[in-house]
Amino acid sequence: MVTSKLEDLYKANIRSELVHELGLKNVMQAPSISKIVVNIGIKDAVSDSKVVTQVKDVIEKITGQFAVKTIAKKSIASFKLRKGMPIGVCVTLRRNRMYHFLNKLINVVLPSVRDFQGISIKFDGRGNYNLGITDWIYFPEVDYDKIDKSRGLNITIQTTAKSDEHAYALLKKFNIPFKNKNYGA
Repeated sequence: MVTSKLEDLYKANIRSELVHELGLKNVMQAPSISKIVVNIGIKDAVSDSKVVTQVKDVIEKITGQFAVKTIAKKSIASFKLRKGMPIGVCVTLRRNRMYHFLNKLINVVLPSVRDFQGISIKFDGRGNYNLGITDWIYFPEVDYDKIDKSRGLNITIQTTAKSDEHAYALLKKFNIPFKNKNYGA
């Protein structure tokens, strides 16, 4: 199997650099990215069930992996939502596809965002990072003529880091463009 450029970079350089910078005792303690979850919620799916299929096809093109429809866990009358109705699409990327997607996100998608100043440094407290993309047309796989509406999506990068500082150091080594230079600044 062909490995990604980012995976090779992590194994060759980043892991050993993190051990020295973070003061870890062992290479196995170095934080790594465990998975990336791409999620999109579709409020139009309540009235039109074909929308979920269209969004699912686009997400599969973007990620290169089969997408799963997410369903409502309970009924909410004010939203005309019933338990079991599809309301979103989710993809979990691991290993090689995860690194390919991260490479595309860093080098193609984020630089093409208009007036891009960098992404915020807000972690969830457990070493994971959530990134919201307001429009999916920044991905080169999206065909403008075949989509009915512009949609946003959520990207969650889950790491094995024990703290937010370690996760920030890991993602900074992958050249993710953060707004501030130092964590907590």
